[in-house]
Amino acid sequence: MNAILSTPAWVLFFFVLGIWAAITVLVTLFTSLGQRVSAASVTKNCTVDSSDFLLAIAGAVNAPVQEGGNALVLNNGDEFFPRILQALAEAERSINFMIYIWEPGEVSEMFFDALIAKAREGVEVRVMVDGLGGHKAPDERIAELQAASGRWEWFHPPHFGKLTRFHKRNHRRAIIVDGTIGFTGGAAIRDVWLGNAQDSDHWRDCMVEVRGCMAANLQSAFAQLWSHTTGEVLVGPAFYPPEHAEGAEDPGDPLARHINVVSSPSNESHPLRRLFWLSFSAAREKIYITNPYFIPDDAARAILEERAREGVDVRVLVPNEHIDLPPLRWASHSYFGELLDAGVRIYEYQPTMIHQKMLVVDGKWSVVGSANMDVRSKELNQENVLGILDPAFAAEVENTFLRDLERAREIHRDEWHRRGAFARVREKLSLLFEEQI
Repeated sequence: MNAILSTPAWVLFFFVLGIWAAITVLVTLFTSLGQRVSAASVTKNCTVDSSDFLLAIAGAVNAPVQEGGNALVLNNGDEFFPRILQALAEAERSINFMIYIWEPGEVSEMFFDALIAKAREGVEVRVMVDGLGGHKAPDERIAELQAASGRWEWFHPPHFGKLTRFHKRNHRRAIIVDGTIGFTGGAAIRDVWLGNAQDSDHWRDCMVEVRGCMAANLQSAFAQLWSHTTGEVLVGPAFYPPEHAEGAEDPGDPLARHINVVSSPSNESHPLRRLFWLSFSAAREKIYITNPYFIPDDAARAILEERAREGVDVRVLVPNEHIDLPPLRWASHSYFGELLDAGVRIYEYQPTMIHQKMLVVDGKWSVVGSANMDVRSKELNQENVLGILDPAFAAEVENTFLRDLERAREIHRDEWHRRGAFARVREKLSLLFEEQI
């Protein structure tokens, strides 16, 4: 005690300041204190096919409702890699390629070959890869692309001056060719996406091919971060074809309407959180969710449980032990009990890791893209999704979900509540990190 009393006041001040700063950092990084509301409500109930719903979504995420365009679900690497490579081969003006993971392997070689070939033909090739997810990308192939006049940029690499932002990652998937055809979804450049999810070494995933104004709008997910990172603003018909400008006739489905949601980290704006909540809130018949990292916040859990209690068929499909981030699965398990008690049906996909991110509501409204249903996607990652009101496309998404259920095991309420003490402790410990992992 005497030693403390004899310590100079300025030393004590900085000691207390350091302790306070450490506590503040821990609270900020690992708790939700003051970061979001715990409940949500609407001023008017509406269905997903109503103009009120679309206008509410548009206002909540600050993006316009647009008409036209086409979307197509592509299942597993056997379908989506050939379609993407074909689009690259047919590029005439520009290729904008944004992805989270890029690792050496067969897929990497295929895409470097395709991109380098088009760059040598004079097509403007721009590639942006996340500085963490793409850190294994082969330097010699990057140099070869650059020598062919292609451009390669890193998002938030681990450089001095950027370390305070290093935890904010670019998780977007936005591949756009000539501004007329685009791809988004869950896949990236890694050999686990090859094949047809035939074994535990090859993942189950989907990409969505979009054309017409949907592709032109997907361009914004790339262009925004490209200009942020390089300072170059993309302008002109090579990126935004005049046939897809506002007011021009679109060759796609005139009944399809969509909203392009581009999400960036912000303490004040969480567009994905509002998008998902409003989608759940508007459900009258069914909500089908496939997501690899399903950790719903308080408001999302409350509305899913409310919908289930009111008779809506709410089903969630997640990975089983075949998952690349087990702590996220354990954290997700913390919420299974209350969801099951409310009548939500939960399934675990059995053959391999399921990585697709898809939501379909009432067989009409679909949300597809890069976003997971966890805190990181909603508040820390750069993400992009498309909300699409199109019964034909929704039928594709729904059929994909139902086919995947055939290879899944349902978790039953009584069985779940009998799980052991070790599992429960592990779940609670994993929840401590749900704000970051």
